[in-house]
Amino acid sequence: MNNTQNPSIILETQRLVLRYQSASDVPLLTDLWADPVVTRFIGGPRDRDWLRSVFEETAKNPQAERYDLWPVVEKDTGLVVGHCGLLDKDVEGRTEIELNYIFSPAVWGKGYATEIAAAIKQMAIEKMGLKRLIALIEPENLASERVALKIGMHLEKETLRPGGGRRIVYVVEVRDEVQAATPMPQAQALA
Repeated sequence: MNNTQNPSIILETQRLVLRYQSASDVPLLTDLWADPVVTRFIGGPRDRDWLRSVFEETAKNPQAERYDLWPVVEKDTGLVVGHCGLLDKDVEGRTEIELNYIFSPAVWGKGYATEIAAAIKQMAIEKMGLKRLIALIEPENLASERVALKIGMHLEKETLRPGGGRRIVYVVEVRDEVQAATPMPQAQALA
């Protein structure tokens, strides 16, 4: 999954490239996170000046953090179409690693969120050694809920976030993955 020829690439899928951030990504990522439609279910649009500052700082040392969100590039066009990855979050006093995926509305409905989320999940488990991933999903965000289910996550519980927002916690654990990969025993014919 990793491309050893280009160190800026984290992973590739059939249609997408997940890579480390560069300075040229700052305007697009700022627009993405300031868009009220895109951020409707994730706390609403962020302040543009604050976003620019954060993204410019990240671009100076894009590999500084183990867990981060990374630009998603559409292979066919070469355009950055999303911002996805892993973030550490405090959930009810426990540090969790959350799988995040946001995309430009221009590519909604193409299955990109499922494609990159599945690849990030695989990387997190196989390459990073994580045993558990979560997705914190706003109850009305049915599209994100479908993505979580498609990549093998299951509903664990509901939680309140700081500020009082309700979120549904979807989870996948290594034992879930082992069970999914284990073939079902063959039924034996009765004599």
